[in-house]
Order: sequence, then structure tokens, then C-alpha cells
Amino acid sequence: MKLDEAQSKMQKTVEATQQAFNTIRTGRANSSLLDKVLVEYYGTPTHLKSLANITTPDATTILIQPYDKSSLNLIEKAISLSDVGLTPSNDGSVIRLNIPPLTSDRRKEFVKVAAKYAEEGRVGIRNIRRDGIDSIRKQEKASEISEDEAKDLQDKLQKLTDKYTARINELLAEKEKDITTV
Repeated sequence: MKLDEAQSKMQKTVEATQQAFNTIRTGRANSSLLDKVLVEYYGTPTHLKSLANITTPDATTILIQPYDKSSLNLIEKAISLSDVGLTPSNDGSVIRLNIPPLTSDRRKEFVKVAAKYAEEGRVGIRNIRRDGIDSIRKQEKASEISEDEAKDLQDKLQKLTDKYTARINELLAEKEKDITTV
């Protein structure tokens, strides 16, 4: 595994962690809360964003306007069954999701969820490092690179690991601040 390859994989892991953070409620309306909602549309699980226009007219409301009015009930059902924790209200042409203010207990739960996502991201980065070190050791064993080169590559890989782990920790701190800010 080359360092560039490891770096791009680590960057993708950080981006995936960021997307996971976006699905956590912070007390404000945010259309990314619905990123993981899949709607059974003509027998195919389809992302909600592909079926409707999602807007946030104010800080406590998410407005979902389906492109196909016949999918309104399907969308409402999918949101009800999802783990978003919001109750949709259907007025016949749009679906409104009202975001209730978060209680302090709920905020603590969301901080724990964010910490879990961050740990998953850090584990992913460490796994990439482990794979990279294994690859370097195989190259060294096969006499493709010298012992000094192997040591140098491992040090560079560790620096990349530290950099991306620190980035995940920064994102976690930002998300915790978002969640705990009333």
C-alpha cells in the first residue's frame, strides 16, 4: 500500500465520520437528518432526497415536498419507521417535521452517539494504518525496500494516522459543542 493510497482512504474515513455526525440532531432543523431515510418506492429502496425537495423554512421545521404526489404516504411511512425520532405531519401536498427542543438527557444521549461514530472513524483509520504497515513489512521481507526505508514509511504512516485521528477529534468536539449549545 502506498502512502497516497492510505491517505486517501483515511480522508474518506474522516468524510464518512462527518456524514455520520450530520445525521445527529442538534435541536435545529437540518435536512441532513434525513440522509439515511430510505423510501420503498415502486418496490425499490430509494433515498428520500431523490424523491422530494427538502427545505428548512425555519430553525424548527423541515419541509418535504415530494416530486410525485402519490409518494407522499410512502415518504410519511418511511420517516415514521426510521430512527430519526420525528413524527411527520402530512397536509396532503407536503410533509412537515417539527423539531422539538432537546432535553438535557437527550443531548447527553446524542453526545454519546457522536462519540461512538468518532470511535468508529478512529478504528477505521487505525485499520488502514495496520494494513499499510503489513504491506510495508511484506515489501521489506521480499527485499523490495530496505529496512531504513521501511522504518521511514512506517513513521510517515503513523504521522498520517495521527493527523487524521486529530481531525476526527476536532469534528467530534465541534459536534459536541453543537449538541450541547442551547
